[in-house]
Amino acid sequence: MSFRLRVLGLLMLVAMAATAATAWLTLRQITSQVRESDRAGRQEVSRITEELHAYGFEHGTWDGVAPTVGELERDTGQRIRVTTESDVLLADSDALAGREPRAVSSRPPVLVDPRPALRLPKGKVPLASVKLTVAAIGEYRAVATYQACLTRAGVKVTARSNSIGIPRIISTDRRSPQCKEPTADVDPRAAQDHDAASRCVSEQRIAACLQRVFDERTVSVAPSRLQVRLGVRDESPPTLTAAPTVVVAVGVGLAVILGGLLLSRAVLRPIRALTLAARGLGEGDLERRVPVSGRDEIAELGRAFNRMADSVQAGEERQRRLTGDIAHELRTPLANLRGYLEALQDGFVEPTPELLDSLHEEAMLQQRIVDDLQDLALAEAGALTYHHAVVDLRDVLETCRTAHRTQAETAGVVLELEAPQQVFVDADTDRLRQVVGNLVGNALRATAPGGTVTLAVVRHGDSAVLQVRDTGKGIPAEHLPHLFDRFWRADAARGRATGGSGLGLSIARQIVTDHRGTIDVESTVGVGTTFTVVLSTAPADAH
Repeated sequence: MSFRLRVLGLLMLVAMAATAATAWLTLRQITSQVRESDRAGRQEVSRITEELHAYGFEHGTWDGVAPTVGELERDTGQRIRVTTESDVLLADSDALAGREPRAVSSRPPVLVDPRPALRLPKGKVPLASVKLTVAAIGEYRAVATYQACLTRAGVKVTARSNSIGIPRIISTDRRSPQCKEPTADVDPRAAQDHDAASRCVSEQRIAACLQRVFDERTVSVAPSRLQVRLGVRDESPPTLTAAPTVVVAVGVGLAVILGGLLLSRAVLRPIRALTLAARGLGEGDLERRVPVSGRDEIAELGRAFNRMADSVQAGEERQRRLTGDIAHELRTPLANLRGYLEALQDGFVEPTPELLDSLHEEAMLQQRIVDDLQDLALAEAGALTYHHAVVDLRDVLETCRTAHRTQAETAGVVLELEAPQQVFVDADTDRLRQVVGNLVGNALRATAPGGTVTLAVVRHGDSAVLQVRDTGKGIPAEHLPHLFDRFWRADAARGRATGGSGLGLSIARQIVTDHRGTIDVESTVGVGTTFTVVLSTAPADAH
């Protein structure tokens, strides 16, 4: 399957999962909201009935209940219609708000009974409960009549229930002369009340019977029960329709397909360019590169490919240059050897000892070039053999100084040693001598008679610093970056006899690198050159 189809399939799967999760979360949230709304609706219904019950309990009448209904409509947002049991309209919130009354909901009305619920003490003997009920009937008749009179007179009444549930007026904002306050006079209907209540003594549920008698004997003064209708007919509850979810899912799917196409195009175009460039590189077109723009991962991949192609091209050029350098180094001496040998064969030249020595020296020079090339190849391949041991660098420098003393005296150069203390490193002695010998040989060739070449070593913390300093003519700054290149010479006029094979510094750098060290060079024209080798030290007692 192609990458584009895989991307589209993955994006579609993600889109479908995201849409399904969104729909599920939406359904769950709406369901929760519906439940919360239903719970809030029940709380509102409870508040409405409680406040209407409190109004009838405190006022003993439903006169003046309209402001309370209007306030409840504003607080709860419910459409409220209040009627008596005989369907006499007492208040309509739509009419109170100045609107055309809407058809009420077909749901059953809520009943509100403002009459007190008797709280008879438990454990009382039946006759005591009957006596309390008769007293409560008489008391309620007087209080309810007085409450209704005060309400019709516009007096604000505040009442609370007493110990058995009968309203007790707490306060009024003023008195009304036409309203007679309740007194302790005996109610002429008390005997009839007692007879009715006494019939409950034989009942098993005496409390319920006494409550029924209380309601029947006070019906003439108590406010009638209310029928409270809430809501509007055909008002639909909030529901979750599938159409918007389907539309959103289709829209998300189309957006994902479009995004997948754009993404695959943006990804596949540079990948296709990388494929073509890699194929061309493999076929030998080392100039092939890919255009790169941006800072994303694809752009970084393109830059990495271009760096790899640059490295491959540079390696190829180095290989060609190395082949050319080797051919150049070997062509002239081999031509000289061939010419003299052919002259000897033809009898044009006499085989004198001087001629044979010259030819032998020329062959030894070629042997040295071949040996150096072999050492360099082994070192760069990591196959050069090392025999590590704890070495005193002062001994290494002293050995090199002794080996090059004759050459220094012949050149009129002073060869000095600066090694104030022993400095031990873990290294191959012969390879270090090869490095130092190469540096000393180069320094002696670059130093004029009367000059000085100094071999120095010091310990600097956990590092051993070895230096070869000369007072020669120095190396120009533009030549320093090429100093360790193969067959490169700062002075092109120096030949093989005076300039070596041109591989010594390359071999020295590789040997130092294999010892996990560094080699650097500093030079000033007319002052001299300093090569610095830094290696890690080893404890003196490690050997």
